[in-house]
Amino acid sequence: MVVDDHPMWRDAVARDLAAAGFDVVATAGDGPEAVRRARAAAPRVLVLDLNLPGMPGVQVCKELVGSDPSLRVLVLSASGEHADVLEAVKSGATGYLMKSAGARELIDAVRRTAVGDPVFTPGLAGLVLGEYRRLATDPAPAAADVPKAPQLTDRETEVLRLVAKGLSYKQIAERLVISHRTVQNHVQNTLGKLQLHNRVELVRYAIERGLDDA
Repeated sequence: MVVDDHPMWRDAVARDLAAAGFDVVATAGDGPEAVRRARAAAPRVLVLDLNLPGMPGVQVCKELVGSDPSLRVLVLSASGEHADVLEAVKSGATGYLMKSAGARELIDAVRRTAVGDPVFTPGLAGLVLGEYRRLATDPAPAAADVPKAPQLTDRETEVLRLVAKGLSYKQIAERLVISHRTVQNHVQNTLGKLQLHNRVELVRYAIERGLDDA
């Protein structure tokens, strides 16, 4: 199955694969359509673009591989950004090929993906291997150390984001047009929900979740 939001590109890839002897069971042009059609057609290999309307490709991959672990996903993307590659692999993709690849390279990649071989555009394989090694050497947290994520209110999250950016309680109060006491109350409630003890731990928690960049 081929998923891409550009009709001419999608049709060309499907045509090349069919000409090479593959049975193209379905195509799709957006994320939700891809999930629906893949579940109906049950392809062995999904050739998937990342930049899709309606639902990003990584989410499509995560949902489909989650419900059918035997599905092989080959990402075919214009992006060679390391973050995109690692996110695709973590979502369940078997391989990652740049759209600059030729038709012969794509056909070979699909064949190899079908049997479970990891396939990557030259230069990206080392990146993925390095990430696997890093994950393998990082100690996995014990199950008891992974509590269910607490539910913060929108206002608590907003205050937490500003705390992570280094703003004082007074600055946060002025930014949000609320009282200094209200800011303190939100921080105390957040500390209690997250089972943290002080502002330093609160900032560390926020930075680990990328709230300081938001």
